[in-house]
Amino acid sequence: LDMFSELKFPVPWGHVAAKAWGPSEGHPVLCLHGWLDNANTFDKLIPLLPKGYYYVAMDFSGHGLSSHRPAGAPYHFLDYVIDVRRVAAALQWRRFTLMGHSMGGSVAGMFCFLYPEMVDKLVLLENLGFLLAPEDTEAWLESKRVVIDRLLSLEAKQQTPKARSPEAALKRLLEANRHLTAEGGAVLLQRGATETPAG
Repeated sequence: LDMFSELKFPVPWGHVAAKAWGPSEGHPVLCLHGWLDNANTFDKLIPLLPKGYYYVAMDFSGHGLSSHRPAGAPYHFLDYVIDVRRVAAALQWRRFTLMGHSMGGSVAGMFCFLYPEMVDKLVLLENLGFLLAPEDTEAWLESKRVVIDRLLSLEAKQQTPKARSPEAALKRLLEANRHLTAEGGAVLLQRGATETPAG
């Protein structure tokens, strides 16, 4: 476990970097670092852990070797949870162990709360996990999981934008927004569409 390999996972703004130890066919363990930290947090710990596991320590967006989010974009805990979901999907992990340190523990706790079916064990180092008032639990869980799943579904289906004629663009806008009049749609398209040679 002294040897590791570097990994990169594509995201819409660049990539999420990670380092991995152990056999890739071993039981998967995703390691999440703390605030103002990076995947090297686990360099001294991983060699002391049981062999036969596949340990992947990711750099959260804006940390370590991962791409920063675009300038002006905030870094919220829920965005880190989405990064964990992206990495798990890229690795094709359906069920895995999560190990989080400090902020990574909070992210791991939030991930477990949203996707308990994906986590077999949760290991927290210097963290309480993710806590929510009982009266808020169900509504929070439902709304956040829907948002994350829809976002990842849209990213997976991302295509080159279609070029349409001004008439076809107006028709599409009106179909998607039944409350708009043709005049209102035309006004919005003046600023909401870009004319190219293809349409």
